[in-house]
Amino acid sequence: MMVGIEGTRVTSEHRLFLKETGVGGVILFERNYESPKQIAEFIAELREAAEAPLVVGVDQEGGKVARFGSPFTELPAMAELGGLGERGPQLACEVGGVLASELRAVGVDIDFAPVLDVATNPQSRVIGDRALAASAEAVAGLGRAIVRGLQGEGLAACGKHFPGHGDTDVDSHLGLPVLPHTRARFDACEFVPFRAAIEEGVAAMMIAHILAPNLDRTEPASVSGNVVRGILRGELGFSGLVFTDDLTMKGIADVYPPYDAAWRAIAAGADMVMVCRRPDEQRAALEGIRRAVGEGWLGMHAVTAAMERLEGFRRRYVGKERPPMKVIGSRAHRKIAKQIRNP
Repeated sequence: MMVGIEGTRVTSEHRLFLKETGVGGVILFERNYESPKQIAEFIAELREAAEAPLVVGVDQEGGKVARFGSPFTELPAMAELGGLGERGPQLACEVGGVLASELRAVGVDIDFAPVLDVATNPQSRVIGDRALAASAEAVAGLGRAIVRGLQGEGLAACGKHFPGHGDTDVDSHLGLPVLPHTRARFDACEFVPFRAAIEEGVAAMMIAHILAPNLDRTEPASVSGNVVRGILRGELGFSGLVFTDDLTMKGIADVYPPYDAAWRAIAAGADMVMVCRRPDEQRAALEGIRRAVGEGWLGMHAVTAAMERLEGFRRRYVGKERPPMKVIGSRAHRKIAKQIRNP
C-alpha cells in the first residue's frame, strides 16, 4: 500500500503508523511541502521510521499538477509540448530530466508522470491540458520521450491513467466515468501511448477508476482482472509495477469502499494500492487485504507476485545516491521551461 499523510513534520503518530502497518510507500502532496530542505528532511525521517524501504512518490507533472512549488522549476502544462512540432520530443526528454534530477535531489523515487491519456474530449475537466496532445501518435512520441528523460536520470516514471482517461466527461474524483468505446477504438487510440511507454521500459503504470464495458462489463478498470492482468500485463506485456489511483476517489469508493477495493485491485493484478486520505481508511484497507487472504478471496500467489515486483522496483530505484540540491530551479532548468513557453 502507498499512503498519503498529513503535515510537514514526522510526528510520533506517523512513526507508530508506519511501524504498525508496514506500508510500502508514501505519496506526497502540497500539504507536505514547505521547501526543498524541509521535504528532503521529511522524506529521510519517513524512511527512518518505516519498517521496510519506502517507495516515495509525487505527482509532479507540470502545469496545474505540481505538488512541490518554488524554487522547483515551474514547468508549463504538458499540452504546450504537444504544440512544438518536431522540437517537442527533444524538449519532452529534457523536461523528464529536469523533473527527475530535482525530485531525486530531495529523495523522491517515482514521479507519477507522464500522463498518457489522449485529449480527444476537449470538455474533460480532469485531464484537459495535462494531456500531451489530441493525437494518439503524438502522445506516444512525447510520452516515451518523458519516460526516457525521467528514467535516464534514475527516477522511475509512471504512465497514467490506463486504459485511458482522455475522452471522459466525468471526473473520477467525483464519480465513475463510463467509456463505451469498442475494443478496436481502444487499440487504435487509447492504448497507443501505453504501448509506446512499455516499449520504452516505463517502470510503472497507474490504473484509472473508469468503467469500459467493452473491456469489462461490470468492474471498474482499477479492480478488473480483464483490464490489468488480461490486457495490460497479458496482451501488452507490461511487467513493471502497477499502482491504483487513490481508492478514496468517488469513482471507485461509490462502488467498493477502500477496504473492499484494496484486495480486489491486488487480485486483479495491481501491486500497490493507493489510499491517500485518512489513517482509518488506510488501516481498513490493510485489514481488508488480510481478511481477503484469510478467507481465500485473495490468493497468496497474487500477493507474492506483487511483493516480488515491488522488491525488484526497490532494488532499481529506491535508496540511490542523490544529486546536489543546487539543481533545483537552476538556470539551465528554467531555460528549458522558457523554451517551451516561448518556442
